[in-house]
Amino acid sequence: MARKSVDMTSMPKLAWTADIHLNFLSRKGIDQLCTDLLSTRPDAVLLGGDISEADRLVRDLADLEARLQTPTYFVLGNHDFYRGCITETRAAVSALARRAQFLHYLPDTGVVEISPTVALVGVDGWGDARFGNTLHSPVILNDFLHIQEIKTLSASARRLFFQALGDEEAQRIRTSLAAALDRYPRILLLTHVPPFRESAWHQGRISDDDYLPYFSCKAVGDVILELLRGVPEARLTVLCGHTHSPGEARPLPNVHVRTCASDYGMPQVAESSWTSRRVRKCTRTCELVYFGIPVH
Repeated sequence: MARKSVDMTSMPKLAWTADIHLNFLSRKGIDQLCTDLLSTRPDAVLLGGDISEADRLVRDLADLEARLQTPTYFVLGNHDFYRGCITETRAAVSALARRAQFLHYLPDTGVVEISPTVALVGVDGWGDARFGNTLHSPVILNDFLHIQEIKTLSASARRLFFQALGDEEAQRIRTSLAAALDRYPRILLLTHVPPFRESAWHQGRISDDDYLPYFSCKAVGDVILELLRGVPEARLTVLCGHTHSPGEARPLPNVHVRTCASDYGMPQVAESSWTSRRVRKCTRTCELVYFGIPVH
């Protein structure tokens, strides 16, 4: 896969956030979010999905670009397809990113060079109904009601549809991750849905079996395990969100998964630096990622 022609070789610092749900924020709230992001002085911003909803997503992304004026690499989450359909929403976002100066939709972008030894890749990810109580979960998600391709499906058809979505995401990340591993010893992978059971954190613990079918993407995780077992000297950091609860997991010695927190009522900014870490209240969760400690 061809790499995006973007000069990021001098970028040691990224600001990462997920589940910002701009449709729930006032203009003042969005102003504060952008102020908080820019206050970290990032060289680039990573958005881990659930940015907005389909009927306003392109507008919200364009507005963020105008406000941040900073290279912004993003994937989409399930909420980004609400009040729309998956195919049309992705096409609209891809078209926007192609004509934008600072917006880069990672599933289209492929491998992005951060430095001569670090690359960035990304995939949306979907809860693929493979972990947990996949047949009899009583959970009813808004996805079932507000995404065009899903809302008319029966429970059994829905499970198969989610599994097919997971398989598609797995194939996408196989291509870009394999290409990155061919050239870079350290990889950063941005996705929305946690790719492992042990990274599907919710309220301080791993999600229960009723929610796990929708809080994890096993197909993507399986590809990560397969590829990284074959390159033990490489190191991969996965940045995901979706569950709104923070946590870390190490499914392999060379794979580190970080799940981003998000709180609708009192979000926070967590800044990780070379020697310290501090947390402060803000509009949305934002983590500052330096290539020294978090990416290892």
